[in-house]
Amino acid sequence: MCLAIPARVEQLLADNSAIVNLGGVRKEISLALVEDIAPGDYVIVHAGYALQKLDEEEAARTLALFAELGRLDELRDELAGSGT
Repeated sequence: MCLAIPARVEQLLADNSAIVNLGGVRKEISLALVEDIAPGDYVIVHAGYALQKLDEEEAARTLALFAELGRLDELRDELAGSGT
């Protein structure tokens, strides 16, 4: 399964790349596939490439869903550990 996640652009770099923040982790990515990106923008990132620009509201909704899925995994692990 492939997963693309929203990330906030923190800094533009040379060679059409940027530093993004992925849930507190800073990572360098390529902007070769997108145009008109500025610091503060959100992009969908997959395999080190920004695939498209995303508005802040949609990024927040998507990140909230990822957080909810993570909580579901935690609950599943807790239930599995309790023997129920």
